[in-house]
Amino acid sequence: MFSSFSHLSPKSSLLSSKFPFYPSPFRKSPFYPRRLAVTRGVSSSNLSSSYGSVRLKPQMESSSPEASVDSVTRDLKNQSLDSTDARAKLKLEELNWDHSFVRELPGDPRTINLPRQVLHACYTEVSPSAEVENPQLVAWSESVAELLDLDPKEFERPDFPLFFSGASPLVGGLPYAQCYGGHQFGTWAGQLGDGRAITLGEILNSKSERWELQLKGAGKTPYSRFADGLAVLRSSIREFLCSEAMHFLGIPTTRALCLVTTGKYVTRDMFYDGNAKEEPGAVACRVAQSFLRFGSYQIHASRGKDDFEIVHDLANYVIRHHFPHIENMTKSESVSFSTGDEDGSAVDLTSNKYAAWTVEVAERTASLVACWQGVGFTHGVLNTDNMSVLGLTIDYGPFGFLDAFDPSYTPNTTDLPGRRYCFANQPDIGLWNIAQFASTLLAAQLINDKEANYAMERYGTKFMDEYQAIMTKKLGLPKYNKQLISKLLNNMAVDKVDYTNFFRSLSNIKTDPNIPPEELLVTLKAVLLDIGQERKEAWRNWVQSYVEELRASDMSDEQRKSQMDSVNPKYVLRNYLCQTAIDAAEMGDFGEVRRLLKLMERPFDEQPGMEKYARLPPAWAYRPGVCMLSCSS
Repeated sequence: MFSSFSHLSPKSSLLSSKFPFYPSPFRKSPFYPRRLAVTRGVSSSNLSSSYGSVRLKPQMESSSPEASVDSVTRDLKNQSLDSTDARAKLKLEELNWDHSFVRELPGDPRTINLPRQVLHACYTEVSPSAEVENPQLVAWSESVAELLDLDPKEFERPDFPLFFSGASPLVGGLPYAQCYGGHQFGTWAGQLGDGRAITLGEILNSKSERWELQLKGAGKTPYSRFADGLAVLRSSIREFLCSEAMHFLGIPTTRALCLVTTGKYVTRDMFYDGNAKEEPGAVACRVAQSFLRFGSYQIHASRGKDDFEIVHDLANYVIRHHFPHIENMTKSESVSFSTGDEDGSAVDLTSNKYAAWTVEVAERTASLVACWQGVGFTHGVLNTDNMSVLGLTIDYGPFGFLDAFDPSYTPNTTDLPGRRYCFANQPDIGLWNIAQFASTLLAAQLINDKEANYAMERYGTKFMDEYQAIMTKKLGLPKYNKQLISKLLNNMAVDKVDYTNFFRSLSNIKTDPNIPPEELLVTLKAVLLDIGQERKEAWRNWVQSYVEELRASDMSDEQRKSQMDSVNPKYVLRNYLCQTAIDAAEMGDFGEVRRLLKLMERPFDEQPGMEKYARLPPAWAYRPGVCMLSCSS
């Protein structure tokens, strides 16, 4: 059992308190470690790739006035899949497959596709088995096709939906389902695995980048347990759109190539309340450089010494293919850090590549969670099997972007009433999960106790550094001001201010010293709704302090607005927008799904004519099933 080595976790005192991040009324989570003091002789940022740094989307050119709802609709009706990219454009049969995962890691010797424990193996070869009848292409991503060197004209093929529903095998593919375990809601759940996701294989593009294609909802695997291995159109639309929306927000994420209906219906009980109903079935093709997760390592470490070698193999595999800079580190780089202990000991990351890798996983995870907090995204199910070792947002089940700012918001009905995975708790849970990951590598003797603790220390420091940098940019401040930002978040929570629209509106604040106090809130009128005189005074006081901070910068109001608008999106994938697209798609109209995809590809642009997509949720959006979702899909 997993508990047999959980005592090897890094110091329990590390998990005793919370990051000093939210206003005190919301600092209630039991999951946060205290923030350790880091001895900063050398920065470990040189270990991080682009995933380990804040990736804020640069401002794009504004769209022309013709980019209206009507014109986008016309574009969709007459959509051309031509591309002017000069890179090679391949047909499906010409894709360059390379099955390193299957080739280099131990597989399941049994081929029987029945729910069972799969021992001493990282995967089981299995083919898609979902029933399909006249599948239809709902939506596709040309930017993902570009990653694969896939000719976008391939989306027009009449047999394309057959390939990506799993009904027809892709030439060169070698499908399998991955074995992994995980902690679910803080409790070790044992073997989980790809219960409805089937990887088709890996593609090497013309840049030698490795991309794994995976069909979600393609049928049963040995890891399906009591489920049917299928997915419904509702959840598939949400995953497809959010995968792409997050990418264009500049947040590391798995991607989505396409979404097809199966033509069959699937029975689902969305709220586990006995009211099951039939819903249209669908299959989404997810794309990532790897779908390895914390639980991919946990399952083998949990099974004892006989499987520790598999943990080693998996670590070597991911470092070789996805962290090659770590493999190439030498002693001459002297990447050594003081632990801050009384004995003056140090952690030398050049002497143990697994320790360097663990630190980078921790830092990538911290960066990712900081990006979520900055944009107001709540994942909803941060179990260790839903945490990518590449620092990607993975597994879009119940998720939500904040509307009214509420740090206790969770999009997951299963998470009530404890709200373990609510918005405010995400940084805590990220670290809790890193502690479980470090425990796994510690048990397999890849790292030692000091290295495990140092990885968690780096998580805390990296998160705070990244979060502070993000919030400073969101407010257009010359430097981070903890008191000012804490007061802002408190005000927003008290008045339930819309998170996205508020930060977008904030760029309109002027630093003109001649603006009378009673006019300070004019530019925020549209986002400060239904507040009384006392609250208006509280906001005026905050705006006055904010303007004083802004005046400390030499930046003009116009420059600051441009920079703030480049990091504060106008459009995010609100749950009610998803639901509108889902309702239409379930009636056979896929236009709104495609329209939302185009909108989310330019979240920082004004996009004249599309303003309705930035509006607050309508009253109907608060009905059960729209803004609160269960894990059923």
